[in-house]
Amino acid sequence: MGIGDFSRIGTNVSALEALKSLNEISGKASINQLRLATGKRINTAEDDAAGFSIGKNLETTVRGMSQALSNIGDAKNTLAIAEGGLQSIISILQTMKEKATQAASDTLGGSERSAIESQLDDLSAEIDSIVNKDTKFNDVNLIDGTFTGKTTQVGANAGDILTIGISNNHDAQSLTVVDASLDVASATAASTAISRLDSAIDVVNTSVRSIGSIQARLTTKESTLATAITNTEGAKSRILDADLAKEQLNATKMQILQQTALVMLAQANIAPQNVLQLLG
Repeated sequence: MGIGDFSRIGTNVSALEALKSLNEISGKASINQLRLATGKRINTAEDDAAGFSIGKNLETTVRGMSQALSNIGDAKNTLAIAEGGLQSIISILQTMKEKATQAASDTLGGSERSAIESQLDDLSAEIDSIVNKDTKFNDVNLIDGTFTGKTTQVGANAGDILTIGISNNHDAQSLTVVDASLDVASATAASTAISRLDSAIDVVNTSVRSIGSIQARLTTKESTLATAITNTEGAKSRILDADLAKEQLNATKMQILQQTALVMLAQANIAPQNVLQLLG
């Protein structure tokens, strides 16, 4: 700090020092005001270059994990649609087995067997409708055997993927419950139909069980990811966000110092006038 000479008025060192202090205080006050206005401790890289870089990396990670969380939700919705279609097919197969069981009795006549055969044909057609028309997500068939090896990003980093899929084709032909496969013209034929329907139900149940296993994994990842997002947000906040209570205290201090510096600058500007008394 320069020390002024009372008798030398060509350069008012005291006033310059007071002005310098005033400018420094005003700069700090501006930073406090910006932090209070934005809620951010670091608004530009100049404020804290290392902190800015670390904070932005954490922010990037949070945004990636948030999108991954959305991806998991989409995957769960997709599997829920597939499961709903399969549950409907199981219900239809149970009805078909009930009818086949009814036909596995020699007490039925030809007209009754014909009616059961007709109903089985209709139910078989409904299975195909569920598989090929109703059970889709974003116009993609889910349970016709083509929805296999599908990956979904479940994390912020490359390689954080989970493979999902439903390998079995669940149409009537693949389940061997089409008209040609189910014959209830006699009790013996109806018994064979029951066995085929049991096998079809087992296939669908296996697919539902597989979907449930994948959904459980997705739910676990969803919970883990949500926790990671919260913790990463906390770390980012500690680096980037301003402590408003502290900034308010500093702002008040800077305002007082500004006023003091202004007073000192005014006094320093007046001080050289005292030299005039030597010239009287």
